[in-house]
Amino acid sequence: MVSVTVKVDYKGKSYQTNVLTDPNANQEQILQQALHQVQKQWSE
Repeated sequence: MVSVTVKVDYKGKSYQTNVLTDPNANQEQILQQALHQVQKQWSE
């Protein structure tokens, strides 16, 4: 596992999050993980 810092836009705001992912994951998979983390954190 590797830690990747990703900046994503969610509801008009930018968020920076760390993603633990497989070293062989492609950029799209990493971005989807990051967006899912931000959505989970900020949706209620």
